[in-house]
Amino acid sequence: MQKLVGLIALTMDTQKMGFNTICTHLGEIKDEQFKGAVSPIYMSTSYAFEDVDIKRYPRYFNTPNQEALSKKIAKLEKGESALIFGSGMAAISTTLFAFLQKGDHIVLQRTLYGGTANLVNEEFEKHGIEFSYVDTQTSEGFKEKIKPNTKVIYIETPSNPLLTITDIKAVADLAKENNIITMIDNTFASPVNQNPIELGIDIVLHSATKYLGGHSDILAGAVISSEKNMDQIFQVAKNFGGSLSDFTVWMLERSIKTLGIRVKQQNKNALKLAKWLEKHQDISAVYYPGLKSHPDYEIAKKQMKGYGGMLSFELKEGLNASKFQKELRLIKSSMSLAGVESTILSPTLTSHALLTEEERALQGISDGLLRLSVGIEEDEDLTQDIQQAIEKVKILELEH
Repeated sequence: MQKLVGLIALTMDTQKMGFNTICTHLGEIKDEQFKGAVSPIYMSTSYAFEDVDIKRYPRYFNTPNQEALSKKIAKLEKGESALIFGSGMAAISTTLFAFLQKGDHIVLQRTLYGGTANLVNEEFEKHGIEFSYVDTQTSEGFKEKIKPNTKVIYIETPSNPLLTITDIKAVADLAKENNIITMIDNTFASPVNQNPIELGIDIVLHSATKYLGGHSDILAGAVISSEKNMDQIFQVAKNFGGSLSDFTVWMLERSIKTLGIRVKQQNKNALKLAKWLEKHQDISAVYYPGLKSHPDYEIAKKQMKGYGGMLSFELKEGLNASKFQKELRLIKSSMSLAGVESTILSPTLTSHALLTEEERALQGISDGLLRLSVGIEEDEDLTQDIQQAIEKVKILELEH
């Protein structure tokens, strides 16, 4: 069978590379003509088909830039192969439909990204695919939902937006015992903090828009797995047409070069902020897996190398969350996450707006919940910004 470019097996000479070296060098395209320090970009949508080893076509995920970037991402997640997509949801939907068909059943954790939950709730019934949600993150909870026709278990950890933690290895072991494929959305952790394939997960998914991109300027998705699984995903992907433009591919490859140093600083800042917020008299709840008070702290400590740059919190009763966001001067009110700049949003109005009020309540998402994506700024500047916004909201409340 012709080798599918983009489904790239790793070579032995890369096995001892450190993380930042992989980010910087692996998967580069050498500029043979001008000897430039960065990969050239190949924008062609039309390539030769005679007397060539590979028939290249953008929708087949095998242009030179797509091929090279796939190799880098696969290595970062310790997988054999990878594909990159036009968005995280393109990656998720393509992968799910590659392993599910009419009459199959999937088990998913309840605390999922709103777009994923909406895909399941809106589309699966149309295709005759059964699904069950698990309201806990324990392997026992997943075990109770397994049916004879269960083909996939899907998890997300840390979850969006409450940062719940699922025991990855326990779920992977359960799935293997029952011959079930496991998938994980690893977006919030990033490959810096968590490598689920090492813990037994079959397929890793990313909204590459987030930490892999890291600069709030591209839209992309990624899937990483074994060559066998990726071949199955590719057969669906080429029909769904969710490939990525080569200019965006080039930008993503550039962005990943700083992934390690960016995320480590975001980890550091988020932990400091979470500890500060936890002690703050005007904050009623903080959700961050790096806090010892977090119910899943021990699991997070076991399976994560760092606790991530995402946290959520709730202001004390009487302080208006919407007014608070408007008073922030450094932290931006913005819909996405994981950029080098700190951003904040209301999950009710953005990431989980597609869910009903009842569905949000089942996940524990209140209207006053705020999700903070911590950037690379100085942590003292971030705490000062939060403090001044709280003080202004207090004054506004008194005036009314």
